[in-house]
Amino acid sequence: MSSYRGNVLELMGKVLSDLPPFERALDFGAGDGWFAREVARRGWVREVVPVDVQRREGGFVEPTLYDGRTLPFADRAFPLVYSIDVLHHAPDPEAALAEVLRCTGEYLLLKDHTYRSKAGYLTLCVLDELGNRRFGIPSRYRYQHEWSWMPLMARAGFALQSFIHPAECERGALRFFNRFQFLGLWKRVG
Repeated sequence: MSSYRGNVLELMGKVLSDLPPFERALDFGAGDGWFAREVARRGWVREVVPVDVQRREGGFVEPTLYDGRTLPFADRAFPLVYSIDVLHHAPDPEAALAEVLRCTGEYLLLKDHTYRSKAGYLTLCVLDELGNRRFGIPSRYRYQHEWSWMPLMARAGFALQSFIHPAECERGALRFFNRFQFLGLWKRVG
C-alpha cells in the first residue's frame, strides 16, 4: 500500500464512519480494486461492485467492465457510489459524473483534483503523468477547474454533506500538492 492510498482511505473513513454500513456500493473506476477491497474490509460496505473500462494485471478484485459511457446498472442501484481520482481520466468528466449520479441511490463520495490557475493545471498534468503512465492509464488533463462540477451535482438533486479541501493525501515534502486534492460526500435530497 502506498502512503497516498492509505491517507485517502483515512479521509474516506472520516466521512463514512458516522454512517451505518451500506449493503452495496459501486466503486467507479476501480483500477486494481485496492479501494474496493479495503472499503469492504473496514465494514463500511457489505458488498462492493467494482467497475472500470479495463482490467489491471495483478488486481485485487475482478471489475465489471463497461464501455466508458453507460454504466450497466439501473438508476439509483447503489446506496453509495464512490470514485477515487477517476473522473478526470474520463473523455468527458461531466458526462461520466452524470452517469455516476444516475446510479447513486443516496450518497456519492468523490475524491479528485481541482485547480485555480494555469500553474496549478500544469502541476496536475505532471503529477498525473508521473502517477499513471506506468499503469498504462491515459492522462486526459480534464481536471475540475475551481468547483465546476458542483452545479451539476446540485442540479441532479445532491447536497454537500462533508467536504475536505485541501485534502491531506500527501504528507511531508509533498504536502504542497494537497491544495489540488479534495474529498466530498454528497447526499441525494431530490
